[in-house]
Amino acid sequence: MTNASPKNPAIFTLRPLPKAAFVAGYAGLLPQIFAAVLVFSGSEYRWIGLAAAYGYAAFIFSFLGGMWWGLGVTTRRDDASAAAIFALAVAPSLLAFATYLPWIWGLEWPGPSLAWLGFFVLGSPLADRWLSARCQLPDGWMKLRWHLSIGLGGITLLLAGVAPTA
Repeated sequence: MTNASPKNPAIFTLRPLPKAAFVAGYAGLLPQIFAAVLVFSGSEYRWIGLAAAYGYAAFIFSFLGGMWWGLGVTTRRDDASAAAIFALAVAPSLLAFATYLPWIWGLEWPGPSLAWLGFFVLGSPLADRWLSARCQLPDGWMKLRWHLSIGLGGITLLLAGVAPTA
């Protein structure tokens, strides 16, 4: 967004993602890796690892919605539908909450919930791709998003595959 309007005189330049964003992003995979270590350790902390992996994947998926909301607020193209962008932005939180319901209701958990979250995270760059036609994304955004989504989604799906059901 580089054109000022009478209602919004601000002009800014969208800069490429700095190296620090990549470093921090990749470091953001560490909690899920640590959870996987707990699961595969065979110790009494296995269930803690599964619960932590579920919670972290749900938090990050919800965080993605916040990122999409921020992009919609700050870089939405004039001809793009705000309603569609903001509907997309709230979807991750609602979907993450839906994956929590089986635990609340005493149904099969954590395997199916981890699997759904893993698929949602793994596919989330497709939403960024859709968003890129409606908002400006910084250079490097899609590369980082694919790397992190494959990492977090893949680890989450791996844990879903080895999770016993309660």
